[in-house]
Amino acid sequence: MSLLRSICQFSLSAALLASASTHAAGSLKPANGTLPDLLIQQHDVDVIIQDGYAVTQVEQVFSNPNTQPLDAIYSFPVPDKAAVGEFTYWINGKPVTGEVVKKQKAREIYREEKQAGHNVAIVEKDSYKTFDISVAAIQPHTDVRVRLVYVQPTHVDSGVGRYVYPLEDGGVDEAKQAFWNRNEQVQKQFSFNVHLRNSYPIDGLRMPHQPSANITHSDAYNWNVELLSAAHSGNTRSPSTDDDRSAQTPQVNNTPPSTPAAQLDKDLLLYWRHTDALPGSLEMTTYKKDSQAAGTFMLTLTPGDDLSPLKSGRDWIFVLDVSGSMAGKYSALTEGIRQGLAQLSPNDRFRIVLFNDSAHDFSGGFLPATPERITPMLDKLDQYQPSRGTNLYAGMKMGLRKMDSDRATAMVLVTDGVANVGVTEKNAFLKLLKAADLRLYTFVMGNSANRPLLNEMTKVSQGFSLSVSNADDIMGQIMLAADKMSHQALRNISINFDGGRIADLTPEQIGSLYRGQQLTVLGHYRKAGPVKVTLTGDIGHESRTYTTEIQLPDQSLLNPELERLWAYATIENLQAKIDYLGADSDSKQAITSIATDHGLVTDYTSMVVLEEDRFKALGIDRTNAQRVAVERQAREQRVQAPITQRRADKAQPMFDKQRATVGGRSGGGAVDPWMILILLVLIASTLYLRSHPDDANA
Repeated sequence: MSLLRSICQFSLSAALLASASTHAAGSLKPANGTLPDLLIQQHDVDVIIQDGYAVTQVEQVFSNPNTQPLDAIYSFPVPDKAAVGEFTYWINGKPVTGEVVKKQKAREIYREEKQAGHNVAIVEKDSYKTFDISVAAIQPHTDVRVRLVYVQPTHVDSGVGRYVYPLEDGGVDEAKQAFWNRNEQVQKQFSFNVHLRNSYPIDGLRMPHQPSANITHSDAYNWNVELLSAAHSGNTRSPSTDDDRSAQTPQVNNTPPSTPAAQLDKDLLLYWRHTDALPGSLEMTTYKKDSQAAGTFMLTLTPGDDLSPLKSGRDWIFVLDVSGSMAGKYSALTEGIRQGLAQLSPNDRFRIVLFNDSAHDFSGGFLPATPERITPMLDKLDQYQPSRGTNLYAGMKMGLRKMDSDRATAMVLVTDGVANVGVTEKNAFLKLLKAADLRLYTFVMGNSANRPLLNEMTKVSQGFSLSVSNADDIMGQIMLAADKMSHQALRNISINFDGGRIADLTPEQIGSLYRGQQLTVLGHYRKAGPVKVTLTGDIGHESRTYTTEIQLPDQSLLNPELERLWAYATIENLQAKIDYLGADSDSKQAITSIATDHGLVTDYTSMVVLEEDRFKALGIDRTNAQRVAVERQAREQRVQAPITQRRADKAQPMFDKQRATVGGRSGGGAVDPWMILILLVLIASTLYLRSHPDDANA
């Protein structure tokens, strides 16, 4: 009982420390500006989760309360694996959808159109940190409306689905924080609406920290969430079409309410839980315009629960960041370590490496996990004073020394991945881990944490990373991760297809699957009909093979967003190669071409909205506007149509066991306390990026 109490206290302390200095989504203005803020009048979010992916639509109304024209700049976090495909700006009361061009060209167009006095807006991606929307010259005492739509795959982990609407930006961009002030207040109305439609029954859905959310369901397959906050009780949102809004005259209240409708400073989390005893399966979603066109497919593989618990002794390397940014939560971190290490098995060994602007082997090598060794080591750790910068590479390199090849080894990396001293290039970290024989585990904490680096590092080592928000059910996330760390993994995975003229598969390299994880594969096909699918991998020293046969359709019209999902996943693969092997003109050109063909905002492309006649004058084809119209029509049809079963292997099941669930039949019941410790260390230390942005380096 004392261990549980200390864990809860430790989690609470970490969460409080993390939330102290969070930054949020919102409109920006120069920090030395004297004019009043541009106002966010409305912020409306509509989400459809169906067929293995989520479509998020965000509409905002900005107003200029000043007596002179001002530009609006709105910044919000980049959601994980989100492909932004639509940006619409209402010009003269009518919605105009943007087109994607090269980033530099988009900036030139924005500048020239603004100087010419034309209506213009742009969406840019700021590396892995934020999407930035800029709208030129909002006239005095008027409103502008913008709409952004992005699509992203959804995943179910051990029977639990998770969707996050990110609003906390993480505060890792020092330059932006120094130059801009942020206004995250919504003056009139904030709404968040989700429609979840699932081909497997759902036995529960919840939103942590949102007691006013209205959750309803018509049956086990259709669930709805409504969350509404308005500054005035009579101000409620009524659905309207683009045509309806084209006739609307913006209404401006130049004196904002004393109490805003909402603050855009907390992530919104949604969890849903599948019913128990579902089979392992292969699910499929397709899009194929006609018999002559290439088709796009998305396969979601949920293996059966055949990964056994680990029982032998393990070596654990804790690589802990003790730079100056850790000072605020260092005592909570060491107390969590103290409470948990005492529960390690005598067969386990531990080693502690500390790093700030240099690294040293704090424990002097591996030590047996006995009280006689743990207590003096942690007493010494208590006396340490965090200071100086963050040399992540030195810490990693030191941690990889002196490993015992006869023992299974894992590394718990305690950092947000934002290094500012020594080696900082991503490919250096990847090469370092690729040469090592160990698994790396980490939580990716915060929307602006360096996900590209941390995710690739865990992938190279065949470990895993989990994204965590301050709004998450932290103990639930701990349980999911602990379940994985206590079981074998399916490693060295490959997937092969016989038939269908399959091409352009992504991801190219899969790595490992841990207990409860799903595998999503996207690709193209040219030939409809039967296709044999074979999944192979290793569990321990044993090779496993799983096979089934699926049917690819000749025409499938309800999921055109799959083309953007495939494009974005392919771009991520190309970017990972650039990060590992170095930049080359061919890879950058490939990313740019795929992004412009599929209307995606990336590091190399942006989306620009112009007055309709200016597209033609500048020679910009309206291909994305056409794609958006097709996707919007398909979404309307999907919501109205009966739910279809996505399972593609029902006739020939690919897996012969039920799906894994936390604490299920292979889980052995309770989770080891030492594993709880490891994950709490991860949470606490990666949380520091939220409360100490001074340690960041873009």
